[in-house]
Amino acid sequence: MPFNKLHVPQHLPVETCHAINDLLHDSLVETCGVNPEDYFCLVARYAPDDMILHPTFLGNRDPAATIVIEIALLDGRSDAQKEALFKDVRRRLRDIDFNPENSIIFLIENRPIDWSFSGAGSVKSVLGL
Repeated sequence: MPFNKLHVPQHLPVETCHAINDLLHDSLVETCGVNPEDYFCLVARYAPDDMILHPTFLGNRDPAATIVIEIALLDGRSDAQKEALFKDVRRRLRDIDFNPENSIIFLIENRPIDWSFSGAGSVKSVLGL
């Protein structure tokens, strides 16, 4: 049950944002066993002066072109699945001609009680988990 949030420069085309989310979703399905119907994303655009990051910490990147991929999902994935996800997403970014060095990816894990999609309550109570 991931929810993706893409933090992107203002100038990044909408089509590129959609392509990034599509490849991210496909990678989550393939590497982490995510349900293909769990497809949620919010694109948050930032002004050039709003991205403050070290350009060479654990890699070289262009702060003006860097995207941050934030993924909130249910816990339970192994370290191997997470490593596979990071590697696969970066390969897919390269495939759409986006420099994967200009990406930062992080996961926020939680439990079914932490999600609600309707007035029926948490995912835990709705699904009887």
